[in-house]
Amino acid sequence: MRITVLGGAGKMGCISVQTLANDPRVDEVVIADIDMKTAQVVADYLGVPKVSVRQVDINDKEDFVAALKGSDVCLNATVYYTNLKVMEACLEAGVHYNDMGGLFFTTRKQLELHDRFDAAGVSAILGLGSAPGMPNIQARYAADRLDTIESIKIYDGIKPPPPDDLRFTYAVPTIVDELTVEPMVFEEGEFRAKPPLSGLEDYWFVEPLGALPMHLSLHSEVATLPASFAHKGVRECFFKINYWGMAKQTVEKVRVLVDFGFDRREPVDVNGQLVAPRDFMIAMMSSYVPEITEFLSPPKNRPPDWVKEIVSEIKGTKNGKDVTYRLGTMTCKGALPTGAVPALAAIWLAEGKIAPGVYPPEIVIEPEPFFEELEKLDIYTRVSITRLV
Repeated sequence: MRITVLGGAGKMGCISVQTLANDPRVDEVVIADIDMKTAQVVADYLGVPKVSVRQVDINDKEDFVAALKGSDVCLNATVYYTNLKVMEACLEAGVHYNDMGGLFFTTRKQLELHDRFDAAGVSAILGLGSAPGMPNIQARYAADRLDTIESIKIYDGIKPPPPDDLRFTYAVPTIVDELTVEPMVFEEGEFRAKPPLSGLEDYWFVEPLGALPMHLSLHSEVATLPASFAHKGVRECFFKINYWGMAKQTVEKVRVLVDFGFDRREPVDVNGQLVAPRDFMIAMMSSYVPEITEFLSPPKNRPPDWVKEIVSEIKGTKNGKDVTYRLGTMTCKGALPTGAVPALAAIWLAEGKIAPGVYPPEIVIEPEPFFEELEKLDIYTRVSITRLV
C-alpha cells in the first residue's frame, strides 16, 4: 500500500511518517509538503528506502490531485484550515482520507461531505489523532457496553514542562485558536459556548502525572460524540486539557498579547504595509517550536521526559444500575500518539476496513483491535469500571 502524508515534514506528520515507515504492511510512504528542506531532513533521519518526498502546494489543485493519484490514502497532517480543500482533492483523485481534527466547527462542515464520498466509493475518518481520536474510541468502547449514557467527560493530561520553557507543543495557529476561540460543550442536551480557559478543575491522572489543573478547550470530540450516541441519551460532553502541554507561564504570555489585540485577523496599517496582527504573532511564535527531530523517537538510551494520558469518563447505566467507565490511554513516548494513531487509521483505510462515506472515529473504529495495535507501539489503554449497587 502507498500512503501520502500531507504535511509529513510537520511536527505531528513526521511521527505518522515514522510509524508508517516502520510498519511492514506499508510499501511506500510519501512525504508531501511545501517545505522540501525539512521533508528531506525527516526522510534522511528515518533512512528507510520506502520513504520518498514530493513537493506539493494544495493551492495548485491540478498538481495536488496528480500527486495524490496512485496513493491508497491521504493522511492530512496539516493545520485544520486545509481539511475541506484536501478532502475535495481526495474526492477527485479517488483517494481515502483521514486527519487529526477540525476543531469542532470545521469537523461539522466536513461531515456534510458524507453523501459525496459515499457515492464516489471513497472513505474518510475525521479527527483521529491522540485527541481528538482516542477519546472517541474510548467512548465507543463504553457505549457498546452501556444501555444509556449520561455524560462523556474527556481529560487530556500532559506532563507540564519547566516554567521557563517557552516552546509550543504543536502547530502554533491551532494552539492560538484553541486558546482564543470559545470552547463548545454539550450541556443539558444542547451545545453551549464557554469562555476560553474556563471550567478549571484538578483531575487526577495515573503516576507520574498525578493531579493536573484542567480547563475547557475547543475540540472535535464534542462535535460528534453527542450525535453519535444520542440514542443512548447523552446529556453532557466536554473536553479539558492542561494548557495544551505548555507551561502555564507561556499561555499567560500569549493571553497578554491577545488582550492587546494581537489575535485580530483584520489587517492594520504599519508604515504603509497592511499586516494582520494574528499573522505577525504566529510568525514570531513559530520560532519557539522544537526542532523536527525532537518529535521523532529518540535513541533508546535517551528517553524523552514526556508523559501523556488521555482519559474519558463515560457515565451511564447497565441493566438499571449506574456504571462509570474510565478509559485512560497512556504513553511515555513523546508526541507519538498524535502521529501514530492516524497512521494506523490510514492503514485500516488502505486495507478497506472502512465503508465509503465520512465518519467520526467512534462510528467506524472497532476499539479492541485498535487498542491491540497501539500496544505494539507502547501505547496502552487501561479500563476501570465503577458500579453502584
